Amino acid sequence: MAKKSIDLYVRTAPEWVATILNNFDEFLADHANCERKASALAMSLVVKYPDRTGIIPRLIELAQEELEHFRQVYELMLSRGVAAIPDTRDPYVNKLLALRRHGRDEGFLDQLLLASIIECRGAERFRLISAALQDTHLKHFYRDLWAAEAKHGHVFVDMALECFDENTVYDRLHQIARAEAEILESLEWRPSLH
Repeated sequence: MAKKSIDLYVRTAPEWVATILNNFDEFLADHANCERKASALAMSLVVKYPDRTGIIPRLIELAQEELEHFRQVYELMLSRGVAAIPDTRDPYVNKLLALRRHGRDEGFLDQLLLASIIECRGAERFRLISAALQDTHLKHFYRDLWAAEAKHGHVFVDMALECFDENTVYDRLHQIARAEAEILESLEWRPSLH
């Protein structure tokens, strides 16, 4: 698929990776929760917007891919003796979701574009993690996830372009990306994906 998402306005500081590597098991548990929630989000869009029939097959495919990623991370956790953890509030995602407008169409567009930004940030961070890991298996695992998350970032924008005109999509996507940059720089690093 051709690139549809936009470049993030700020990059994650390379030093962020040290927080992850120093608390990798805790990061894994958070990562698993992120994959599970991504799957649930895609399916919730199917339920909430059943009239958007042109994109439902892609939402189902996304939900399945994210659920498969959850399974893979969970198996990795089991192999390392890492227990699943309850959901905790994700300050990054919660601040992003606060940008979502009310109104059926505006809210739907924002949900797709917010998901794209979150997937693109995940891809960027998986790339950093992959580059920093010494373990060959983990390095390849996160490299593959990097590619998948980048693709998902494009898919969400592509779905938005199917439902809304290009100027509306990209004007709003740039607004969200600028806000995401400010949110990212306001947060402390923690052993989590976001």
